[in-house]
Amino acid sequence: MAELRPPAAPLSFAQAAADVRSVSFRDDLVVREIPAPTGLAPDALALSADVRPDADGEDSPYGTGRFVLLHDEAEPAAWDGRWRIVCFAQAPLEPDIGVDPLLADVAWSWLVDALDSRHAVYRAASGTATKTLSKGFGSLAAEGEGAQIELRASWSPAGAIAGHVEAWAELVCMLAGLPPGSEGISILGARRSPRG
Repeated sequence: MAELRPPAAPLSFAQAAADVRSVSFRDDLVVREIPAPTGLAPDALALSADVRPDADGEDSPYGTGRFVLLHDEAEPAAWDGRWRIVCFAQAPLEPDIGVDPLLADVAWSWLVDALDSRHAVYRAASGTATKTLSKGFGSLAAEGEGAQIELRASWSPAGAIAGHVEAWAELVCMLAGLPPGSEGISILGARRSPRG
């Protein structure tokens, strides 16, 4: 006969925040804690990431992202639980890649694959992938043509939070052209998007 065990105690926000802060990131992704947005939940923690940023540690020409962990004991109906993750990732692209009709689908699949590879269980996922093409005119003509991909997503995590943070970090790097295991490898053809 199997021994009956009491259900695990719910994860507290302090525990989850400690888990988030303990995640290690690849050397070419600079992650820092930033002020969390207010008014979304009683408890929140936010991170910012830049892929190979400039000398000041900010303003990456390759890609950037934001991660927000929200906690509300009232379990908002749209969340399907006490926890919600909201993330953002964007990267500039070459214009010929920006016109690819499957680009938005690929960006979403990278997020799902990153979550699955870390066994980061989730539900109630939603998001948008936006492709932007631009061309400079007049005094901005020298900027030429550019493209950008942006993914905004949210989901309700179940279990440990660290895998969700790691998946987001991988997504930011993938959009910037840095797949897993590519630390120290040059990014070819990357350029700053003229407008973001």
